[in-house]
Amino acid sequence: MEHADIKEELGQAGLPTTVTPEVLCLEKMRITPEKALKPMTFLFRLFGKPCFPRGELVAITGKAKSGKTFVTSMLMACCSTQKVLALERHTDSTENTESADSKENTDNKPLRVLWYDTEQSDESTQDILKNRVLRMIKGHPNREGLGDGLFDVFNVRGLSWQERRNMLRVAIGYCKPDLVIVDGIRDLVNDINDGVLAQEVMEELMQLATKWNCCITCVLHQNKGSEDHNLRGWIGTELMNKAFEVYSCEKLLPQRIFKVEQTLTRKYDIEQSLYFEVNEQGLPTACAMPVQESEQYRQGQPKLNSEYILHSDDFPNGW
Repeated sequence: MEHADIKEELGQAGLPTTVTPEVLCLEKMRITPEKALKPMTFLFRLFGKPCFPRGELVAITGKAKSGKTFVTSMLMACCSTQKVLALERHTDSTENTESADSKENTDNKPLRVLWYDTEQSDESTQDILKNRVLRMIKGHPNREGLGDGLFDVFNVRGLSWQERRNMLRVAIGYCKPDLVIVDGIRDLVNDINDGVLAQEVMEELMQLATKWNCCITCVLHQNKGSEDHNLRGWIGTELMNKAFEVYSCEKLLPQRIFKVEQTLTRKYDIEQSLYFEVNEQGLPTACAMPVQESEQYRQGQPKLNSEYILHSDDFPNGW
C-alpha cells in the first residue's frame, strides 16, 4: 500500500518510478517477522504429533503391496471417526491454544474426503470403501452415522492421463474436501521421467492445496529394487522436493506385519513407527514391533539369544 501511494505521487508529479506492477505484486509476498499470517492447521495426529497439514502435499510411498491403500483407508476412516489405531483426527483448529467453546465446536466435526483412484477397478475401489473404510467406522462405538455423505470417491482409471489431471482440478473445486487422496499420481503424467511435466503437476497440486485449503496426499510406488527406497521417476523426485511430509510403508515377512514410518518432515518429527496386521475380517489391528525389527536397532551389540527375548506391553516397543 505504501509503494502504491508513492507510485501515484510520482506519477502525478511526472517523475519516473521503478515501482512497477511486478514490484507491487512482489511486495505482497514479502515475509517479515511482524507479518500477520494464518497459523498452520493439521488434519491428524500420529502418536500425538500433528501431521497432514492443510495447504500442503504429503507423500505415501512403498513397494507394491506394502500397505499403502491400508494407510489411506485408515486416513479416510479417521476423517469420520475420532481415532484409528495411533492415528487421531486433530481436534484443535490451529496449533494455538483455544477456548473451551471453540474446541467443543471442532472436536467432533468430521472431515470431507476426496478419494481419486487412478489404479484399481471400479469393483476394487467399491470393495475397499464398503468393506474396509466404512467397517472401520462402523466398528467405532461413537459412530452415530458419521461417514455417510462425507466421502467423494471417483474411479478414473478409464480416462487418459490428460483427462485424469483435468478432472482432478474439477473434483477438488466441486467437492471442496479437507483431505484429497490421489492414488496414484503416476497416472497424472504420460512419462514418469518427464521432468517438465512432473514439475508442472507438482506446482499445480501445490496451487490446488493452497487455493482450497486442503491436504493433498499423493500415493506413489518406490523403485522396484529391494534396497532402493527412492520414489519412482522424475515425478517421485519432484514429490520428495515439494512434500511437507513423506511416509513409507513396508510389509515385514514372514509375520505379514505392516510398518509405517515418517521418513521426511518439515516440522514435526514422528520417531515412532506404526505397526499393524490384518485380522480375519480384513481390518488393520495394532501390533508390536517384530523381533527382527527390534534387533536391527541394536547395531554394535552382541546378538541376543532368542530364547531370552521377552514380550510385554511395559517394554519399549513391546520387546
